[in-house]
Amino acid sequence: MRLKDKIAVITGAGAGIGEATAVRFAEEGARLVLNDVHAENLQRVVERVRGMGGEAVGALADISVEAQAASIADVAVKTYGGIDVLVNNAANFTQMGLEQATMADWQRVYGVNVFGTAMVTKYAVPHMKAKGGSIVMVASMSAFVAQPNFTSYSTSKAAGVMMTRSLALDLAPFKIRVNSVCPGCIVTSASHREVDRLGLKFEDWYNDNAGKHMLGRLGEPVEAANAILFFGVRGGEFYNGGGVDGGWGVCALVGPPGPPKNTDKRIC
Repeated sequence: MRLKDKIAVITGAGAGIGEATAVRFAEEGARLVLNDVHAENLQRVVERVRGMGGEAVGALADISVEAQAASIADVAVKTYGGIDVLVNNAANFTQMGLEQATMADWQRVYGVNVFGTAMVTKYAVPHMKAKGGSIVMVASMSAFVAQPNFTSYSTSKAAGVMMTRSLALDLAPFKIRVNSVCPGCIVTSASHREVDRLGLKFEDWYNDNAGKHMLGRLGEPVEAANAILFFGVRGGEFYNGGGVDGGWGVCALVGPPGPPKNTDKRIC
């Protein structure tokens, strides 16, 4: 068990990538503090982990509110005595173009994806400095690849990537590694909600986006969770300030899969 007796905090753990990460961490022996803004979802995942024989407590909080973001670290310290791994997975999916998004929309998406993530991290870091640890930011390929009418979401995720790099530099002296996982399209309940909002057929949406990935398919939550696990456990110690994008970011820069037509476009 690669995380045996390690204390891990996972935000946005009530569904999707967060839930899959909670399960994978539990399988590796972590003691979990699981956060979500939705009480029913949170309790379901806590009970799922406990049903596996794992240890987990819930920390119900809206991380866009500073006092609630701070309370997550308090739960970890009071319950288990510290924090070894922090997974910043909570996200708001306000995906709108500049002309459509209101100030309230911007405040909502940045409140979670940037400000909330920063506050959760701010209050967790003092409890990690003594012995080091790992922070994993769940960003998105949207941080690197422009998409139609995605300005609000994409810029918030780009901010998360720069937060990763900045924190990796600032926290390295304390042996705290900070990395970002930047998934391509992952099929989650949030994906289904977005497809419904757009009035699309799920099959059409899936096929359109599958073609943008080198593997020709969309990802599953556990695949993102496995990348998060890598950065959070022993074996990923030398990775700092990095990210994973499922191949979409590279494909967008060098063209679709196949022999390169212009070697000047290679990025590595």
